[in-house]
Amino acid sequence: RWWTIGGTAAMFLASVVGMTFVQNQFFPASERPEILVDLNLPQNASIQETLKVTQRFEASLKDDPDIVRWSTYVGEGAIRFYLPLDQQLQNPFFAQLVIVSTGLESRDVLMERLNKRLREEFVGVGSYVHTLELGPPVGQPLQYRVSGPNIDQVRKHAIDLATVLDANPNVGETLFNWNEPGKVLRVDIAQDKARQFGLSSEDVAQVMNSIVTGATVSQVKDSIYLIDIVGRANGSERNTPETLLNLQITTPSGTSIPLLAFASVRYELEQPLVWSRDRIPTLTLKAAVRGDIQAVDLVDDLKPTIDAFIAKLPQGYKVETGGTVEQSAKAQGPIAKVIPLMLFLMATFLMIQLQSVQKMFIVVSVAPLGLIGVVLALVPTGTPMGFIAILGILALIGIIIRNTVILVTQIDQFERDGFDPWHAVVQATHHRRRPILLTAAAASLGMIPIARDVFWGPMAYAMIGGIFSATLLTLLFLPALYVAWYRIKENKNPPPAMH
Repeated sequence: RWWTIGGTAAMFLASVVGMTFVQNQFFPASERPEILVDLNLPQNASIQETLKVTQRFEASLKDDPDIVRWSTYVGEGAIRFYLPLDQQLQNPFFAQLVIVSTGLESRDVLMERLNKRLREEFVGVGSYVHTLELGPPVGQPLQYRVSGPNIDQVRKHAIDLATVLDANPNVGETLFNWNEPGKVLRVDIAQDKARQFGLSSEDVAQVMNSIVTGATVSQVKDSIYLIDIVGRANGSERNTPETLLNLQITTPSGTSIPLLAFASVRYELEQPLVWSRDRIPTLTLKAAVRGDIQAVDLVDDLKPTIDAFIAKLPQGYKVETGGTVEQSAKAQGPIAKVIPLMLFLMATFLMIQLQSVQKMFIVVSVAPLGLIGVVLALVPTGTPMGFIAILGILALIGIIIRNTVILVTQIDQFERDGFDPWHAVVQATHHRRRPILLTAAAASLGMIPIARDVFWGPMAYAMIGGIFSATLLTLLFLPALYVAWYRIKENKNPPPAMH
């Protein structure tokens, strides 16, 4: 029995070490054939330039045998055709394509080809090629948020952090949710001069908006809808600064005066888009993951480097981890809060059933040994540990404890029937061997149909491996532990006849 206990302990320690070879994953990618391609131009780009780049990229998709069809959205993301879709805001510098591939195998090959084409032929355009997600929408899996009071300093520190991330070969192209300043035409009105002409800033703004943006002059009825009729200058006049420089403003008295008579026009640089978090300017760095490593494991590898970078930041500036790691923690948080209550209820019911603290300890001691089978199932198959796998492990704990309770109560029953402790353990193990093996086999075989499924596969592998190992240990380790714990001596006499 000591060899059994020692060997089991050694296997458990080996499984703990083996868990370091199991990658962590939030949710797997979907098996749907769609591919999403995000195109991010510099944030001072116009929607016309975004359209040109998108059309050039579309031209490269024609006659591709792995593509069935595609849809393009310029200035916004795709409509929500899929519930967990990561919706994108409307921005003139952004475009998104939804490409339908011919199948799962061609999808992966096509993604590699699209990534290579974007890197080589679309320099200066931030791109992200990805599949649909099965879990909550995250976007790029690797994300870091740089926050601080000064916008320019936040940009500087974010660029420095991007340089640090680019040094890691597993980090893909780094994108910023805002960064590039835009060139703007600023009109400063001398209020004292404007009032001399009887004009206000609102009057000037209305005239300028009517030329550049347009003003609604009437409406026309189309079926049950009213369509605005917008009057504005033609395109050649709207898109040139000379229009404003030569603009004539009509005063309340009916005379026309040039805009430059009471205003100055100049170019300036400013941030067209600034994201804030808790009212503090926050710039988010986003990147994809290259290779077979999972985002959670990559964040763990980067942690020493990121911590060293944070230590050098001035006071008031900080870096926070977002993306898959943050969303995974949010999803697992409610489960972690319920686990203490679950353990308390399990301990309560075990005490009611067994009426012994020692026997409850023996029963519970087998539950962690399911980790042996979990590791043996996940490591060879390359299956990552994710949210769904954790749910399977929690269910596995209940299955293991149920089998151990059945065996321990059977030992108690044989002792009440007159068996000495040694023969009670041996006979109970023989008596319950077949039912325990059959129920374990039924539970394991029931998981086989979903083992190849991308979403449920990790849970199936974890439960199949855990049930298999825990069942064998229930029939080998538990009796040995029971005998050792109660110091039961071997009785070589034949057991009494069973009634």
